[in-house]
Amino acid sequence: MILEVPFRKVHGSRNDFLLIDEEHLPAPPDRETKKRWAITLCDRKKGIGADGILFLSPSGQADGAMRIYNADGTEASMCGNGLRCAGRYFIEKTGKDTIFVETKKAVLEVKRWEDGPDVPLFQVEISPVRFDPESLPMNTDKREIINEKLEDLSRELLFTALSVPNPHLIAIVSKEMMLSGEQERISAFVNGKNPYFPDGVNVSFVYPIREGEIFVKTYERGVGFTNACGTAMSAASLVAATNGYAKRNSPVTVYNNGGFVRTVISEDGDKIFLIGNGTYEYDGVFRWQEDAGLAGWAITRRYPEEEAAYARIERKAREKIREIFGVDKV
Repeated sequence: MILEVPFRKVHGSRNDFLLIDEEHLPAPPDRETKKRWAITLCDRKKGIGADGILFLSPSGQADGAMRIYNADGTEASMCGNGLRCAGRYFIEKTGKDTIFVETKKAVLEVKRWEDGPDVPLFQVEISPVRFDPESLPMNTDKREIINEKLEDLSRELLFTALSVPNPHLIAIVSKEMMLSGEQERISAFVNGKNPYFPDGVNVSFVYPIREGEIFVKTYERGVGFTNACGTAMSAASLVAATNGYAKRNSPVTVYNNGGFVRTVISEDGDKIFLIGNGTYEYDGVFRWQEDAGLAGWAITRRYPEEEAAYARIERKAREKIREIFGVDKV
């Protein structure tokens, strides 16, 4: 038996996903099927290609539910860029301007924002924010890790560990460190067998441009380096504010290799609001055979105007990156 599954290719800051509405399926896929789909479909050489899959379904406590599976088949606690895309879908489906989405660990608010030049923008809530090591989890005797050296990782960098609720390890770095291979080395270490993070961790390097402006590059657990990571950019904004590079209750512009977003940190730091695009690339259908896997896929509709509009944002971000680092992509 061959199952035909409709999907939509979407992205937030070029962090791209396949969006699957489970209401369009004969029955909701189980965890093992979701894992198989993620591993197969996200493969950029043999599948459709994406950083992950957003599985959307009805919710008894919100306007809809979202679960995110990474390209390696693992389930993430949350995804800020994915939530903007899922939030847009639910906003258009319900006809509301503000909705609530049930994620793995919290029910979060999504609002339609003032659109940019032909680019649909959305504000999503990123919470809960926690610094206790158990929330990541992280093996340490300390109550929290804020601007601390971790000798096994680096002799010079200071790290902050927090969950939002995805686990993040963040370091503020120099321009030279950002362009080095140090982030890849550290990321490989903490996402393999290591003494600190039994489940791995997302690793971000943050370069402060000026007050209220930062550049963030992230290695996502289960994916690798991505153009952007919504929860990482949110967590990085909070770390930047903690170190005096941004202010709470004021917009922070966060540049990344896929564009830029804005964040606002609440006064007490328990919530972060992430504002950015939720762009549709194309609709499609894939054919799945239980014993053989992917049996083909096709595009049924494209959204060229949205892609062209977002490309202008991307060019602006690339100009900023070139101005700072002397390269188009870090």
